[in-house]
Amino acid sequence: QLQLVESGGGLVQLGGSLRLSCAASGLSLDMYTIGWFGQAPGKEREGVSVISSSDGSTYYTNSVKGRCTISRDNAKDTVYLQMYRPKREDTPVYYCAAECRRYGRSWYFDPHEYEDWGQGTQITVSS
Repeated sequence: QLQLVESGGGLVQLGGSLRLSCAASGLSLDMYTIGWFGQAPGKEREGVSVISSSDGSTYYTNSVKGRCTISRDNAKDTVYLQMYRPKREDTPVYYCAAECRRYGRSWYFDPHEYEDWGQGTQITVSS
C-alpha cells in the first residue's frame, strides 16, 4: 500500500522560498501521477500543481504559475514543490496525492480523483 508523507512546511517570509517534499513508501512512485493541493480553513482542497507519471509533464494552476516548480525524483520516490515569493493568500496547508489508474489529463486538478493522500504540511507566510 502506498503511503505519502509531506514535509518542508513552516514559516516563510514574503519574498522567500521553500521546498515541500512528498516522500512515498510501500510502492514505487514512478507509476503515479502526483498532485499538490492546497487547502484553506473551511474550504475544499484545490489543485496547485501536478506532475504526470507518463512523461513527467508539469501543470500549474494560474495563481502559482511562475512561482512554483514541481519535480520528481523517482530514484528517491519523492516529489517536490518549490515555492517562490509566497503570498499571504497562498493556502496554508498543502497535501500531496497520488493516482495511477486514470488516463488523460482532465482529472488532474480534481481532488476527488486521487486515491492516496499524505497528512499535509502547513506553511505560514510572514512579513
